[in-house]
Amino acid sequence: MGFIQFIVDLLRDPRSFIAEWIIDLGPIWVYIPLFIIIFVETGLVVTPFLPGDSLLFCAGIFCADGGGLNLFVVIALMTLAAVLGNTSNYWIGRGFGHAIIDSGRIKALTPDRIARTQAMLDKYGALGVFVTRFFPILRTFGPFLAGMGDMRFPHFTLFNFLGGFVWVCLFTLLGFFFGGIPFVENNFELVIVAIVVISLAPTLIGALRARIRSSKKSSDEEPEGE
Repeated sequence: MGFIQFIVDLLRDPRSFIAEWIIDLGPIWVYIPLFIIIFVETGLVVTPFLPGDSLLFCAGIFCADGGGLNLFVVIALMTLAAVLGNTSNYWIGRGFGHAIIDSGRIKALTPDRIARTQAMLDKYGALGVFVTRFFPILRTFGPFLAGMGDMRFPHFTLFNFLGGFVWVCLFTLLGFFFGGIPFVENNFELVIVAIVVISLAPTLIGALRARIRSSKKSSDEEPEGE
């Protein structure tokens, strides 16, 4: 229950956690929990729910005006964490992907999510590794399915690095430049909710469209009553 509450609190207000880590761990070790969360979000197929986007945004806030974090260190370390996370998940998928899916133990790996992620990889090829980085949940399943589908590792690595670097820069710099705006400071929880909703919107829209197409196909295939 403690872990679940930690995840809920982290999703709701990652800024408070970062502030506590800066105080408790100091200016050097504070990067460790940030690194771990960014790595685990895509490094393990069981943790697609971690708040990578909002955590990077909040880290960017603490990089501004002597907030305790260094912008260049955050970008470098979080890019490394993102790249290593994807790489870990790629090899998990390559070695154990079919067994994991067949076991049915990872409830987040629903057939619908697998199909949507695989469709993106089929459409874009290795570029899909870059594209899925910007879709929560799919960015966790993307490298896993890329490894399971035996995508060539050099191609995967190129787009893995590009996606990780651009993703980290985007959300960190958004926090760095806009986190100090009075409206953001005064409505911070709403801003975090907005980041989550905007990030999830393409995934939810894709799921809804797929469900509508599936329902329409099923109705078209139903035999007419005599």
